[in-house]
Amino acid sequence: MALRIMKGLFYAIAILLLAGGALAQTRVTGKILDAKTKEPLPFVNVIFKGTKNGATSDFDGNYDISTTAVADSVVATFVGYKSTTVRIKRNISQSITILLEENAINLQVVEVKAGENPAHRILRKVIAHKPKNDRDLLDAYQYESYNKLEFDLNNINKEFKERKIMKPIKFIFDNIDSTNRSEKPFLPLFITETLSDYYYRRDPKEKKEVVKASKISGVQNSSISQFLGDMYLNLNIYDNSIILFSKGFASPVSDNGLFFYKYYLIDSMYVDNHRCYQIQFKPKRKQEFCFEGNMWIADTSFAIKRLEMSIANDANINFINGLSVIQDYERVDSVWMLHKDKLVIDFSVKDNSIGIYGRKTTSYKNFVINKPHSGDFYSDATNLVVDEDALKKNDDYWKQVRHDTLTKNEKAIYKMVDTIQTLPIYKTWVDVVTILVSGYKTYNYFDVGPYFNLVSFNSIEGWRFRFGGRTSIAFSEWYELNGYIAYGLKDNQFKYSMGYKTFLSKKPRIIAGVSYKNDYEVLGQSATAFSQDNILSSVFRARSLKNMTAIEKTEAFYEQEWYPGFSNKLLFTNRIFSQILGGKYLFNTLTSKLDEREFINASEFSLITRYARNEKFVGTGFGRTSLGTRSPVLTFQYTYGGRGIFGGEYDYHRMVASIDDRLYFTPFGYTNYIIEGGQVFGKLPYPLLLIHPGNETYIYDYSSYNLMNFFEFVSDRYITLSIFHHFDGFFFNRIPLFRKLKWREVFIAKGLLGHLNPKNLDVTVLPSGLSWLDKGAYAEVGAGVENIAKIFRFDAFWRLTYLDKPDISKFGIRGSIQLSF
Repeated sequence: MALRIMKGLFYAIAILLLAGGALAQTRVTGKILDAKTKEPLPFVNVIFKGTKNGATSDFDGNYDISTTAVADSVVATFVGYKSTTVRIKRNISQSITILLEENAINLQVVEVKAGENPAHRILRKVIAHKPKNDRDLLDAYQYESYNKLEFDLNNINKEFKERKIMKPIKFIFDNIDSTNRSEKPFLPLFITETLSDYYYRRDPKEKKEVVKASKISGVQNSSISQFLGDMYLNLNIYDNSIILFSKGFASPVSDNGLFFYKYYLIDSMYVDNHRCYQIQFKPKRKQEFCFEGNMWIADTSFAIKRLEMSIANDANINFINGLSVIQDYERVDSVWMLHKDKLVIDFSVKDNSIGIYGRKTTSYKNFVINKPHSGDFYSDATNLVVDEDALKKNDDYWKQVRHDTLTKNEKAIYKMVDTIQTLPIYKTWVDVVTILVSGYKTYNYFDVGPYFNLVSFNSIEGWRFRFGGRTSIAFSEWYELNGYIAYGLKDNQFKYSMGYKTFLSKKPRIIAGVSYKNDYEVLGQSATAFSQDNILSSVFRARSLKNMTAIEKTEAFYEQEWYPGFSNKLLFTNRIFSQILGGKYLFNTLTSKLDEREFINASEFSLITRYARNEKFVGTGFGRTSLGTRSPVLTFQYTYGGRGIFGGEYDYHRMVASIDDRLYFTPFGYTNYIIEGGQVFGKLPYPLLLIHPGNETYIYDYSSYNLMNFFEFVSDRYITLSIFHHFDGFFFNRIPLFRKLKWREVFIAKGLLGHLNPKNLDVTVLPSGLSWLDKGAYAEVGAGVENIAKIFRFDAFWRLTYLDKPDISKFGIRGSIQLSF
């Protein structure tokens, strides 16, 4: 009996042991990374070899699989990468990082004799379902977004760290992240976090964002916070054209996608319990602005469920080694909404040099669908609001509201940047950059410059020396004093200027100021041209500068910005014109005798209105920088000139209006155009009429007629059209040699139609060379090549009309330096 009990117990124990062995579980977790960039790879298939047990990695490259089956390795597969097998230990939990190496896929061309490419059928379904799946076609939506933006220095080698200039900040290399990194790890430099509420309404189309919290390493500036929310950094895959770096990229789900891309149906699978088609896409032609990658399409709604794409390696774009976009969508109230979004950009001046990684990670939650707010909730004046206390949130607040947590290195960035800013070398670097950008060097309370105007020369003044500057921000953030003094060695005359301006308010932005100037000017010179005393104008002048006028000018202004992009400026100007070197103005009289006058005095009031919807600016001081807008820029100026006001001799009215806009024509590039028209009402001498801007230098000027001389044409009524089309390499990309050089084509056409009323023509005798457009329109065209060595541009211009005038150029070459992506 006892023996049978012992045997039964033995068998029971054996069965339990065997069962335990049979039920023992193998669990593998970890992360899947790109072997070269070490970026996390989402949507990778991971499976136990020899089984059907597996899963796909999540948005951040994490995976978690388990099995009770016998398996000694896991296999990771992903389109565009080599299949990788990693050995594992059985019956235990373990963490393994899997590195996948890129594998260029050359899909063979298959001739289909019947039917069609199944990927094309699915794509057409996606396009047809855009009205249901594109969130911007909803009546309204809102959500909370959390943006994290990080910049890292990459390709750091030993030689760079040992450079003498880096010794004062050598401690920063202690923060280099080399965990699972390749031979050239990255150094986190800058990080920002932004929490905001975003609102959208379709009809009429309105957007609004409220930045609730913003944390910026080393920077406490609300003007920067506006660019870190969701409105400025948003990418909609359902748009036909996606604007990146001022280039129009064709979306892989564009209505004309089959013109730009090749599509391949790779697989069908379940992603987050949704059956999806995996479609690979790549450009049809080399160097076009297209993407390559994969998208996962839900099989019933034909919505994008997941997306992984990058700019094509050979795209004609500067300073960008790579750009990848990863998006994950989830269903909210039967609508597919973007749930997570990641953008990674690799910047560098040249290949294999020190560069910068830019990483933007965004997550979305608290969705509200089709519940629009009232009309007064949205307005251009309040479409982007930064809460007053957005920059004052403490660490406890951020711990509660972050959608994810910061890594150890991310936390260290805040402290590191603050420390760097206290070092002398940091100030030196800032000074160098400031001089290159603004032309000024700061000495405590005074900015000296612009340096480009210290020395110049022309035929009237000979060598001209100038010294000037302005008070710095350290002197005052609310007002500025500025001025200069100049002297010409040939004319032996001093010229000078002084001015004062002050903020009356910063919210809203209101500035007032006064100035006085006594100097020489080129009448009609465009606002974008180099001034006559810029050293570059002296060096690259095409002909001797003779048409300058001595002007004594007094100004006072009041400017109010109602909201970013919409402003009014009230301006009073008194100008006293005189001929240089004792010349006189010749006025016609009722007799044959001319009336000689030394001066022309005019006083006028102007109201200038400028509207650029959704225009954004960086900086809050007097010298802030506009980052432009995707909307037209509208400008209108009305001027009234009054006799008897501060010695003014004439009554007149002047009106000028313009529109400046950009249109994208993917893949044919983009067109900038300017339409401007104006008229003067009154009987006036020629200096008070509309003198059209010419260009007598070899430097290309966007706003001038580049083959028109200074002081060549004058009107009292005119209209002008300027067209600039940038093909972005559309033709050159098809020629092997030019494709390698990455040159880009430009076409320019400018026309001017003007009129001069006989009553104005009879006031004064026009000086030699100045006339009016009595034979029709002035026209010139140009063709150019830009992106030469990434920074140079050269244009050839042909003058089409008024070719019989003496001392003009029928053909000319103009050059410029421009930095663009």
